[in-house]
Amino acid sequence: MCSPQTPDAYREPSTGGSQSAAASPKREYPPAPEPLPVPVMDNHTHLDFPDGKGPVGITAALDAAAAVGVQGAVQVGCDLESSRFTLQTVQQDDRLLGAVALHPNDAPEYAARGELEDALAEIEQLAAHPRIRAIGETGLDFFRTEGEGLAHQRYSFRRHIDIAKRLDLTLQIHDRDAHADVVQVLAEEGAPDRVVFHCFSGDEELAAICNREGWYMSFAGTLTFRNAANLRSALAVAYPELVLVETDAPFLTPHPHRGRPNASYMVPYTVRAMAELTGTDLAELCTRISSNTVRAYGSWG
Repeated sequence: MCSPQTPDAYREPSTGGSQSAAASPKREYPPAPEPLPVPVMDNHTHLDFPDGKGPVGITAALDAAAAVGVQGAVQVGCDLESSRFTLQTVQQDDRLLGAVALHPNDAPEYAARGELEDALAEIEQLAAHPRIRAIGETGLDFFRTEGEGLAHQRYSFRRHIDIAKRLDLTLQIHDRDAHADVVQVLAEEGAPDRVVFHCFSGDEELAAICNREGWYMSFAGTLTFRNAANLRSALAVAYPELVLVETDAPFLTPHPHRGRPNASYMVPYTVRAMAELTGTDLAELCTRISSNTVRAYGSWG
């Protein structure tokens, strides 16, 4: 069997001579995994975030993903600029759906400039496009924001929940060190019909709450990290009909390539880990993830 190769779109052009610091192995994209037996979707990626050694075109990135059984993706905005980019890209390639929002760590910055209300109004306008299927990523982040910024985070989160409910869109949640508070806000505001915990970072307790409420749990490459026993315990009890997969690319590259750039073509590494951890047939798991993703976001067609 041939050794796996990095997709052409992600390879560094050969220039000869010695390897520069920019061309260090840590900046090289990993080899492509073996294709999945049934296609799935990457329900959270950031195609506008530069990483690796150079830019990769949207079509080339999606082609590389499709070659290994990742047939579509959700491009996610986290500020006005990336949300505008999201709207542009979902109109360029029908393998993409979109999510738009102000990231919880960005909301306090908009508020400090007196721009939060206008920014939220624009997010709602962008979300009206039929290929924008989610409001996200929004939520709470107690790791990077503190003090007065937390009040702006909470306010922004509540406003995003309201937009998702009024537009009947999925809510894609960023939850970092804030599990109880995220659940509390959802209870107080009333959750939208479809809620996805992006890059699920909880444990069995949060998974049990998601099971009870019918909230989707989206697992990323973090599931494969050696120190992620909490995620493996959560996956073990998560209802199969609520499980999704994502990359959060270019971040959170799965083992054994942790620390290198990530992209949607890397999804199979995580899916295979999920199958092994749950003792599920790989094709069966892929079929279920695909079905779950369509229920969460609607059809890509």
